[in-house]
Amino acid sequence: MSTTTYAVSGMSCGHCKATLTKVIGELDGVTGVDVDLESGQVTVTSAAEPDDARIAEVVDDAGYELTGRAA
Repeated sequence: MSTTTYAVSGMSCGHCKATLTKVIGELDGVTGVDVDLESGQVTVTSAAEPDDARIAEVVDDAGYELTGRAA
């Protein structure tokens, strides 16, 4: 199992949280998604190391901006 936290800008409401949980959760190997609106972070749990480029792509396609891995 791998857990990775990303910084995502543009999230502000429950709809944002639901959208990102759905689109990231549909990716192969992803077993969990936790969206924290207050911190602007999305934590992804996956079977193996996640594909950052693929996650950034679905986040951007949903109308948000993945700005990188959170420290």
